[in-house]
Amino acid sequence: FYIVIKLFYYFLPFIVMFLPSLWVNYILKKYNKILPDMPFTGRELGKKILEEEKITNVSINPIQQLDHYNPKDKKIHIATDKLDKKSITSIAVVAHEIGHAIQDKEKYKPLILRQSLIEKTMIFQRIGSFLLIIGLPSIFAFTKSPFITLIAAIIIMGCLSTNVLIHLITLPVEFDASFKRALPILKRYVPKENMYQCKSVLRAAALTYLAQSIVSIFRLKIILLSFINIFKSIIRR
Repeated sequence: FYIVIKLFYYFLPFIVMFLPSLWVNYILKKYNKILPDMPFTGRELGKKILEEEKITNVSINPIQQLDHYNPKDKKIHIATDKLDKKSITSIAVVAHEIGHAIQDKEKYKPLILRQSLIEKTMIFQRIGSFLLIIGLPSIFAFTKSPFITLIAAIIIMGCLSTNVLIHLITLPVEFDASFKRALPILKRYVPKENMYQCKSVLRAAALTYLAQSIVSIFRLKIILLSFINIFKSIIRR
């Protein structure tokens, strides 16, 4: 019994770290099944919504990575496994990203703030990611300097934490896109019996970046522990 508790305590941080992402992926996958009675795919509904909203400068494009709207190039990017499917996930995710396009059209200030923060901190995130790939042990092994390793650790944590802070500060942008913009639109097209599923997908879409931020926070913790272990080894010498 003691061993079970110890194992649970050991794996708890990893459970906490990945649980939000697992939940988001579970919901998106669960409702991404093709519905025979669905009259349109996400792309088809998206084009219809953009036309109704008189948004003529935004296009919908397939992507292999994370669904997102880019205010700079006016493009909605939807994962290929969702975009052309007649599923709840497809239409709800597209509607969520169009919600961001509507925010952009209306010059929604929190969206403008988020984009500005992302652009201003992008170079710092790249530097942090580069140093993270190298790794603190490698930096210490190469420089033999605790001071330089300390500076590298501070730079990594500072750079990577900017991404976490941006998503936490602008989380209302995601919920606004899902429930103030996308939900009323979906109510015009989706039967009442399917609205519960739509709300679940919209909630998952809104929390996608938060789930990523939680993973990033734990990455920062691992960096800090790595740095502490390096200095412990130095002291023991």
